[in-house]
Amino acid sequence: MPEPRETAVYTHGHHESVLRSHTWRTAANSAAYLLPSLKPHMKILDIGCGPGTITADLAELVPDGHVTGVDRVPEILEQARATAAGRGLANVGFAVADVHALDYPDDTFCVVHAHQVLQHVGDPVQALREMKRVVRPGGLVAVRDADYAAMTWYPASAGLDDWLDLYRRVARANGGEPDAGRRLKAWALRAGLTDVTATSGTWTFASPEERAWWSGLWADRTLASAYADRARQGGHATTEELRGVAEAWREWGTREDGWFSVLHGEILCRKEA
Repeated sequence: MPEPRETAVYTHGHHESVLRSHTWRTAANSAAYLLPSLKPHMKILDIGCGPGTITADLAELVPDGHVTGVDRVPEILEQARATAAGRGLANVGFAVADVHALDYPDDTFCVVHAHQVLQHVGDPVQALREMKRVVRPGGLVAVRDADYAAMTWYPASAGLDDWLDLYRRVARANGGEPDAGRRLKAWALRAGLTDVTATSGTWTFASPEERAWWSGLWADRTLASAYADRARQGGHATTEELRGVAEAWREWGTREDGWFSVLHGEILCRKEA
């Protein structure tokens, strides 16, 4: 097996404000493009599984199969195990792994899935090569990533403009690519995947409850998460500037006419039989 080659730093970390959004994710709201292709017997690898909510959903959808959730951070896997145990799932397991060098034999899985992962890794093409290697001939590599530059909102906000500029600078300084969504198809082709279906999907936050939740988690993340630490330590923003961005998020969240849309690129790649 090749040696692990991760060079990027995970921008968000695992602060409560980050897990607040990660635990909201489900197969329905984050992997709908994949679900019609699933069969009850399938063996699935879920890369970057985090707290395991999508992983558990996938396990329920393949009751005669098995799902393995992997992440680089051992501590977050304890939460993933608790999620699966709380739902009484026996067909799911978890392990530490680096997507650049997966510790699985060739042709092991029916589906290899990654949600919001490639934007954070140092070599997304190598990651896709590994995903292709461990999926069986005829199997699927399924990837979904946000595209920050394509996110849009109303009403206009200079503070949210500052947020977007700041986040993209911090993410790139950490070795990632925040505008990954638009690049997924190109990366897949460079990785040698030839049967690639590219689509897109969105999350939209517009109701009072949705605006309060989305703006609140980003305001908190801007002040208290690893992202905030890296913004300050990297010289990208002062504490006062971060406070200004957080306040802009909270102000937007109170707007009755507020609307925010997150665009995601999606690829579904079938490995040659």
